[in-house]
Amino acid sequence: MKPSVTGVGTAMDSYYGRPIVKEPVWQPEIPVYFFTGGLAGASAVLHAVAKVRGNERLAQSALYVGAAADAVSPLLLISDLGRPERFLNMLRVFKVTSPMSVGSWILLVSGGASNTAAALELVGKLPRLKMLAEAASFLSGPPLATYTGALLANTAIPVWSEARDELPWLFGASAAASAGAAAAIVTPTDVAAPARRAAIAGVAAELGLLKVMEKRLGFVGEVYEKGEAGRFGKASKACVAAGAGLLAVGGRRSRAAAVAGGVLVLAGELALRWSVFKAGFQSARDPRYTVIPQRERKQRREGHG
Repeated sequence: MKPSVTGVGTAMDSYYGRPIVKEPVWQPEIPVYFFTGGLAGASAVLHAVAKVRGNERLAQSALYVGAAADAVSPLLLISDLGRPERFLNMLRVFKVTSPMSVGSWILLVSGGASNTAAALELVGKLPRLKMLAEAASFLSGPPLATYTGALLANTAIPVWSEARDELPWLFGASAAASAGAAAAIVTPTDVAAPARRAAIAGVAAELGLLKVMEKRLGFVGEVYEKGEAGRFGKASKACVAAGAGLLAVGGRRSRAAAVAGGVLVLAGELALRWSVFKAGFQSARDPRYTVIPQRERKQRREGHG
Protein backbone atom coordinates (compact mmCIF):
# COMPACT_ATOMS: atom_id res chain seq x y z
CA MET A 1 0.00 0.00 0.00
CA LYS A 2 1.25 3.50 -0.80
CA PRO A 3 2.19 5.60 2.25
CA SER A 4 -0.36 8.26 3.12
CA VAL A 5 0.60 11.87 2.59
CA THR A 6 -0.57 12.43 6.17
CA GLY A 7 1.75 9.78 7.56
CA VAL A 8 4.23 12.45 8.68
CA GLY A 9 1.81 13.59 11.33
CA THR A 10 -0.33 16.18 9.59
CA ALA A 11 -3.70 16.51 11.33
CA MET A 12 -6.76 17.70 9.49
CA ASP A 13 -9.59 18.49 11.88
CA SER A 14 -12.88 20.18 11.06
CA TYR A 15 -15.21 22.14 13.30
CA TYR A 16 -16.72 19.97 16.04
CA GLY A 17 -15.02 16.94 14.47
CA ARG A 18 -17.58 16.83 11.66
CA PRO A 19 -16.72 15.99 8.03
CA ILE A 20 -16.28 19.01 5.75
CA VAL A 21 -18.54 17.52 3.08
CA LYS A 22 -21.61 15.42 3.73
CA GLU A 23 -21.62 11.75 2.85
CA PRO A 24 -23.90 10.79 -0.05
CA VAL A 25 -27.47 9.98 0.93
CA TRP A 26 -27.78 7.28 -1.71
CA GLN A 27 -28.87 3.80 -0.71
CA PRO A 28 -27.38 0.43 -1.83
CA GLU A 29 -29.70 0.40 -4.86
CA ILE A 30 -27.61 3.12 -6.51
CA PRO A 31 -24.42 1.18 -7.37
CA VAL A 32 -26.65 -1.58 -8.77
CA TYR A 33 -28.47 1.09 -10.79
CA PHE A 34 -25.11 2.34 -12.09
CA PHE A 35 -24.39 -1.22 -13.24
CA THR A 36 -27.77 -1.92 -14.89
CA GLY A 37 -27.85 1.50 -16.56
CA GLY A 38 -24.41 0.94 -18.06
CA LEU A 39 -25.38 -2.57 -19.16
CA ALA A 40 -28.53 -1.24 -20.86
CA GLY A 41 -26.77 1.60 -22.65
CA ALA A 42 -23.90 -0.46 -23.99
CA SER A 43 -26.24 -3.30 -24.99
CA ALA A 44 -28.13 -0.84 -27.20
CA VAL A 45 -24.89 -0.01 -29.01
CA LEU A 46 -23.93 -3.69 -29.32
CA HIS A 47 -27.40 -4.46 -30.70
CA ALA A 48 -27.04 -1.77 -33.38
CA VAL A 49 -23.54 -2.89 -34.39
CA ALA A 50 -24.62 -6.54 -34.63
CA LYS A 51 -27.70 -5.53 -36.63
CA VAL A 52 -25.67 -3.52 -39.14
CA ARG A 53 -23.28 -6.44 -39.59
CA GLY A 54 -26.12 -8.87 -40.19
CA ASN A 55 -25.61 -10.85 -36.98
CA GLU A 56 -29.30 -11.15 -36.15
CA ARG A 57 -28.86 -13.69 -33.35
CA LEU A 58 -26.41 -11.52 -31.43
CA ALA A 59 -28.50 -8.41 -32.13
CA GLN A 60 -31.54 -10.13 -30.63
CA SER A 61 -29.60 -11.21 -27.53
CA ALA A 62 -28.25 -7.69 -26.94
CA LEU A 63 -31.71 -6.21 -27.46
CA TYR A 64 -33.31 -8.45 -24.84
CA VAL A 65 -30.46 -7.97 -22.36
CA GLY A 66 -30.66 -4.20 -22.75
CA ALA A 67 -34.44 -4.15 -22.41
CA ALA A 68 -34.28 -6.20 -19.21
CA ALA A 69 -31.64 -3.90 -17.72
CA ASP A 70 -33.64 -0.84 -18.82
CA ALA A 71 -36.73 -2.24 -17.11
CA VAL A 72 -34.90 -2.82 -13.82
CA SER A 73 -33.06 0.53 -13.68
CA PRO A 74 -36.07 2.81 -12.95
CA LEU A 75 -37.23 0.42 -10.23
CA LEU A 76 -33.86 0.70 -8.50
CA LEU A 77 -33.89 4.48 -8.79
CA ILE A 78 -37.46 4.73 -7.48
CA SER A 79 -36.56 2.41 -4.58
CA ASP A 80 -33.70 4.72 -3.63
CA LEU A 81 -35.91 7.81 -3.89
CA GLY A 82 -38.52 6.18 -1.66
CA ARG A 83 -41.67 7.14 -3.57
CA PRO A 84 -42.53 6.85 -7.31
CA GLU A 85 -43.73 10.46 -7.52
CA ARG A 86 -40.22 11.68 -6.72
CA PHE A 87 -38.98 10.12 -9.94
CA LEU A 88 -41.84 11.77 -11.84
CA ASN A 89 -40.95 15.11 -10.25
CA MET A 90 -37.43 14.76 -11.67
CA LEU A 91 -38.99 14.72 -15.16
CA ARG A 92 -40.98 17.93 -14.70
CA VAL A 93 -38.00 20.11 -15.67
CA PHE A 94 -35.17 19.45 -18.12
CA LYS A 95 -31.94 21.16 -17.04
CA VAL A 96 -28.96 20.73 -19.34
CA THR A 97 -26.62 21.75 -16.52
CA SER A 98 -27.91 19.03 -14.19
CA PRO A 99 -26.55 15.49 -14.76
CA MET A 100 -29.41 14.13 -12.63
CA SER A 101 -32.06 15.85 -14.75
CA VAL A 102 -30.42 14.87 -18.04
CA GLY A 103 -29.87 11.32 -16.80
CA SER A 104 -33.51 10.90 -15.78
CA TRP A 105 -34.66 11.85 -19.27
CA ILE A 106 -32.06 9.63 -20.90
CA LEU A 107 -33.25 6.73 -18.74
CA LEU A 108 -36.88 7.41 -19.71
CA VAL A 109 -36.11 7.59 -23.45
CA SER A 110 -33.79 4.58 -23.41
CA GLY A 111 -36.12 2.42 -21.37
CA GLY A 112 -39.16 3.25 -23.46
CA ALA A 113 -37.32 2.72 -26.74
CA SER A 114 -35.54 -0.53 -25.87
CA ASN A 115 -38.58 -2.15 -24.29
CA THR A 116 -40.76 -1.12 -27.23
CA ALA A 117 -38.24 -2.58 -29.67
CA ALA A 118 -37.92 -5.79 -27.62
CA ALA A 119 -41.70 -6.24 -27.41
CA LEU A 120 -42.13 -5.72 -31.16
CA GLU A 121 -39.25 -8.11 -31.83
CA LEU A 122 -40.94 -10.71 -29.66
CA VAL A 123 -44.33 -10.47 -31.41
CA GLY A 124 -42.93 -9.77 -34.88
CA LYS A 125 -45.14 -6.73 -35.50
CA LEU A 126 -44.75 -3.13 -36.76
CA PRO A 127 -41.23 -3.33 -38.21
CA ARG A 128 -41.03 0.40 -38.99
CA LEU A 129 -41.95 1.39 -35.44
CA LYS A 130 -39.46 -1.18 -34.18
CA MET A 131 -36.74 0.38 -36.35
CA LEU A 132 -37.49 3.83 -34.93
CA ALA A 133 -37.40 2.45 -31.38
CA GLU A 134 -34.07 0.75 -32.07
CA ALA A 135 -32.64 4.02 -33.40
CA ALA A 136 -33.78 5.92 -30.31
CA SER A 137 -32.32 3.22 -28.08
CA PHE A 138 -28.99 3.36 -29.93
CA LEU A 139 -28.75 7.16 -29.71
CA SER A 140 -29.51 7.20 -25.98
CA GLY A 141 -27.21 4.23 -25.29
CA PRO A 142 -23.81 5.96 -24.95
CA PRO A 143 -25.16 8.79 -22.74
CA LEU A 144 -26.93 6.24 -20.53
CA ALA A 145 -23.73 4.20 -20.18
CA THR A 146 -21.62 7.19 -19.11
CA TYR A 147 -23.81 9.85 -17.48
CA THR A 148 -23.59 8.28 -14.02
CA GLY A 149 -19.84 8.85 -14.08
CA ALA A 150 -20.48 12.51 -14.90
CA LEU A 151 -23.10 12.60 -12.13
CA LEU A 152 -20.57 11.43 -9.53
CA ALA A 153 -17.89 13.81 -10.82
CA ASN A 154 -20.33 16.72 -10.43
CA THR A 155 -20.62 16.23 -6.66
CA ALA A 156 -18.43 17.70 -3.91
CA ILE A 157 -17.18 14.25 -2.85
CA PRO A 158 -13.36 14.50 -3.15
CA VAL A 159 -12.51 11.15 -4.73
CA TRP A 160 -15.28 11.60 -7.30
CA SER A 161 -14.83 15.27 -8.18
CA GLU A 162 -11.04 14.89 -8.47
CA ALA A 163 -11.60 12.10 -11.03
CA ARG A 164 -13.98 14.12 -13.21
CA ASP A 165 -11.93 13.45 -16.35
CA GLU A 166 -11.81 9.66 -15.91
CA LEU A 167 -15.08 8.53 -14.32
CA PRO A 168 -17.37 8.85 -17.37
CA TRP A 169 -14.83 6.99 -19.54
CA LEU A 170 -14.32 4.37 -16.82
CA PHE A 171 -18.04 3.75 -16.55
CA GLY A 172 -18.30 3.59 -20.34
CA ALA A 173 -15.56 0.96 -20.57
CA SER A 174 -17.19 -1.00 -17.75
CA ALA A 175 -20.55 -0.82 -19.53
CA ALA A 176 -19.03 -2.15 -22.77
CA ALA A 177 -17.47 -5.05 -20.88
CA SER A 178 -20.77 -5.78 -19.15
CA ALA A 179 -22.80 -5.75 -22.37
CA GLY A 180 -20.32 -7.98 -24.15
CA ALA A 181 -20.16 -10.43 -21.25
CA ALA A 182 -23.95 -10.64 -20.88
CA ALA A 183 -24.45 -11.19 -24.61
CA ALA A 184 -21.71 -13.84 -24.65
CA ILE A 185 -23.57 -15.75 -21.94
CA VAL A 186 -26.89 -15.94 -23.81
CA THR A 187 -25.63 -16.21 -27.40
CA PRO A 188 -24.28 -19.34 -29.14
CA THR A 189 -20.49 -19.23 -29.26
CA ASP A 190 -20.28 -19.43 -33.06
CA VAL A 191 -21.98 -16.03 -33.46
CA ALA A 192 -20.88 -14.38 -30.20
CA ALA A 193 -17.36 -13.30 -31.26
CA PRO A 194 -18.21 -9.55 -31.36
CA ALA A 195 -19.66 -9.80 -27.85
CA ARG A 196 -16.53 -11.51 -26.54
CA ARG A 197 -14.34 -8.86 -28.19
CA ALA A 198 -16.44 -6.10 -26.61
CA ALA A 199 -16.05 -7.69 -23.18
CA ILE A 200 -12.29 -8.16 -23.52
CA ALA A 201 -11.69 -4.68 -24.95
CA GLY A 202 -13.89 -3.13 -22.27
CA VAL A 203 -11.97 -4.87 -19.51
CA ALA A 204 -8.61 -3.82 -20.99
CA ALA A 205 -9.72 -0.19 -21.28
CA GLU A 206 -11.18 -0.25 -17.79
CA LEU A 207 -8.01 -1.57 -16.14
CA GLY A 208 -5.94 1.03 -18.00
CA LEU A 209 -8.28 3.86 -16.98
CA LEU A 210 -8.19 2.71 -13.37
CA LYS A 211 -4.40 3.03 -13.34
CA VAL A 212 -4.57 6.49 -14.92
CA MET A 213 -7.28 7.60 -12.49
CA GLU A 214 -5.54 6.32 -9.37
CA LYS A 215 -2.25 7.95 -10.46
CA ARG A 216 -3.87 11.30 -11.18
CA LEU A 217 -5.81 11.23 -7.91
CA GLY A 218 -2.54 11.16 -5.99
CA PHE A 219 -2.96 10.58 -2.29
CA VAL A 220 -6.77 10.94 -2.55
CA GLY A 221 -6.73 7.69 -4.52
CA GLU A 222 -5.54 5.80 -1.44
CA VAL A 223 -9.19 5.35 -0.45
CA TYR A 224 -9.40 2.77 -3.24
CA GLU A 225 -6.90 0.67 -1.29
CA LYS A 226 -8.72 0.86 2.05
CA GLY A 227 -11.84 -0.57 3.64
CA GLU A 228 -14.78 -1.72 1.59
CA ALA A 229 -13.69 0.25 -1.48
CA GLY A 230 -10.39 -1.61 -1.46
CA ARG A 231 -12.01 -5.01 -1.02
CA PHE A 232 -14.51 -4.42 -3.81
CA GLY A 233 -11.77 -3.00 -6.02
CA LYS A 234 -9.50 -6.04 -5.59
CA ALA A 235 -12.42 -8.41 -6.21
CA SER A 236 -13.36 -6.46 -9.33
CA LYS A 237 -9.88 -6.58 -10.85
CA ALA A 238 -9.51 -10.29 -10.13
CA CYS A 239 -12.92 -11.16 -11.59
CA VAL A 240 -12.66 -9.10 -14.78
CA ALA A 241 -9.12 -10.28 -15.51
CA ALA A 242 -10.07 -13.95 -15.00
CA GLY A 243 -13.31 -13.54 -16.95
CA ALA A 244 -11.69 -11.80 -19.90
CA GLY A 245 -9.00 -14.48 -19.95
CA LEU A 246 -11.61 -17.25 -20.07
CA LEU A 247 -13.51 -15.51 -22.87
CA ALA A 248 -10.30 -15.00 -24.86
CA VAL A 249 -8.87 -18.48 -24.43
CA GLY A 250 -11.87 -20.81 -24.25
CA GLY A 251 -14.90 -18.70 -25.10
CA ARG A 252 -14.79 -19.33 -28.83
CA ARG A 253 -14.83 -23.13 -28.45
CA SER A 254 -16.50 -23.89 -25.13
CA ARG A 255 -19.97 -22.76 -24.15
CA ALA A 256 -19.11 -23.43 -20.50
CA ALA A 257 -16.03 -21.20 -20.71
CA ALA A 258 -18.05 -18.43 -22.36
CA VAL A 259 -20.69 -18.57 -19.64
CA ALA A 260 -18.16 -18.74 -16.81
CA GLY A 261 -16.09 -15.93 -18.30
CA GLY A 262 -19.16 -13.76 -18.84
CA VAL A 263 -20.38 -14.32 -15.29
CA LEU A 264 -16.97 -13.39 -13.88
CA VAL A 265 -16.82 -10.20 -15.93
CA LEU A 266 -20.35 -9.20 -14.85
CA ALA A 267 -19.49 -9.86 -11.20
CA GLY A 268 -16.34 -7.79 -11.54
CA GLU A 269 -18.17 -4.88 -13.17
CA LEU A 270 -20.77 -4.84 -10.42
CA ALA A 271 -17.96 -4.89 -7.84
CA LEU A 272 -16.32 -1.94 -9.62
CA ARG A 273 -19.45 0.16 -9.17
CA TRP A 274 -19.52 -0.79 -5.48
CA SER A 275 -15.84 0.13 -5.12
CA VAL A 276 -16.40 3.59 -6.61
CA PHE A 277 -19.55 4.02 -4.50
CA LYS A 278 -17.83 3.08 -1.23
CA ALA A 279 -14.77 5.19 -2.06
CA GLY A 280 -17.02 8.24 -2.15
CA PHE A 281 -18.30 7.61 1.37
CA GLN A 282 -14.81 6.94 2.68
CA SER A 283 -13.33 10.11 1.18
CA ALA A 284 -16.23 12.25 2.46
CA ARG A 285 -15.62 11.14 6.06
CA ASP A 286 -11.99 12.30 6.18
CA PRO A 287 -11.34 16.09 6.00
CA ARG A 288 -7.82 15.47 4.63
CA TYR A 289 -9.17 14.46 1.23
CA THR A 290 -10.98 17.79 0.93
CA VAL A 291 -8.44 20.16 2.50
CA ILE A 292 -5.14 18.96 1.01
CA PRO A 293 -6.22 19.03 -2.69
CA GLN A 294 -7.64 22.52 -2.13
CA ARG A 295 -4.37 23.71 -0.63
CA GLU A 296 -2.37 22.16 -3.45
CA ARG A 297 -4.53 23.90 -6.07
CA LYS A 298 -4.16 27.21 -4.25
CA GLN A 299 -0.38 26.82 -4.13
CA ARG A 300 -0.27 26.04 -7.86
CA ARG A 301 -2.35 29.12 -8.66
CA GLU A 302 -0.12 31.31 -6.50
CA GLY A 303 2.95 29.81 -8.12
CA HIS A 304 1.64 30.74 -11.58
CA GLY A 305 0.55 34.16 -10.43
